[in-house]
Amino acid sequence: MDDFPRFDLGGRVALVTGASRGLGQAISLALANAGADVAIGLRDVTGASPAAEVAALGRSAFPVQMDMADLGQISSAVDAVVERFGRLDILVNNAGISPMDNAEDVTEDNFDATLAVNVKGVFFASQAAGRAMIRQGFGRIISLSSQAGFVALPGESVYCMSKAAVAHLTKCLAVEWGQHGITVNAVAPTFIRTPGTERALADPAFAADTVERIAALHRIGEPMDVAGAVVFLASPAASLITGHTLLIDGGWTAR
Repeated sequence: MDDFPRFDLGGRVALVTGASRGLGQAISLALANAGADVAIGLRDVTGASPAAEVAALGRSAFPVQMDMADLGQISSAVDAVVERFGRLDILVNNAGISPMDNAEDVTEDNFDATLAVNVKGVFFASQAAGRAMIRQGFGRIISLSSQAGFVALPGESVYCMSKAAVAHLTKCLAVEWGQHGITVNAVAPTFIRTPGTERALADPAFAADTVERIAALHRIGEPMDVAGAVVFLASPAASLITGHTLLIDGGWTAR
């Protein structure tokens, strides 16, 4: 009989971008709970961090300065992780921004800022991590796309475009790097209850409409709903999955 699927990440080193709160924090803790040591990418390394919670799970936590709009910081952060742990096995491209504006009101500054983090930052973080993974002959890259990359959300045209780009970039990198033992996947969540969505979901009408659109399950997602999918894609159980974007949308796009 073949080996049963394994979901443990013992001995692996992960780097999570945008890990100070919300999804990044939950993903960092879930990876640590599965056995990985976790480098915590932070836009401000002196600010809030789940490092103590990672350490409480018995894993090494390593906060690193990593503003995803700064290519120099991206490169130096990956180098620091490899120097500290000797390898980098898992990259989670979580950091992202989502300024809202009707298409006719989008400014060049907001357009550039969104693509700088959501697309350019994801590409160059993947490139830096990919180089390390190619050298070691193994890697798992998981990026945060969004259901917004598959459906149109009014007032979020630039964000939707950026998340669609992440889904397609995932396919391109998977095809290029599979020969090196690297899988590249993405997850695409619906609305998740995080500090970033707190203000929008505080509007009862918006929250009710969102729950209705999450057609199958009719509930707002929680951060661990996404973190579980990330752990799966990073685990040995997902070794034949690559180039795929996993929708975590409660049935929104099935409607």
